Amino acid sequence: MPVSRVGKRRQVVIPKAVCEEVGLKEGDFVEVKYSRGAIVLTAKKLVDRDDVLTPEEEKIVLRGEHQLRRGDSLTLEQLEDELDSQSRKRSRKTA
Repeated sequence: MPVSRVGKRRQVVIPKAVCEEVGLKEGDFVEVKYSRGAIVLTAKKLVDRDDVLTPEEEKIVLRGEHQLRRGDSLTLEQLEDELDSQSRKRSRKTA
């Protein structure tokens, strides 16, 4: 079992093997808590509230992923052309 030492500023080095096993990289965050006589470190991914999808957005993303797996995709140019043609059709109906 690897052992680390607490440094002058309460810093602890997590052994490389443990970091690789958990998938921790430099700059990642860990939650630190004390529980039943042990210090527990838990890897955490911090997410900005603005970066979280709504349930409706999640459905749209999942639908898009399924379409990509089936090979149903368009280039950006094709999508823009399709949107332009739909826009022209709408403008003709209102004119």
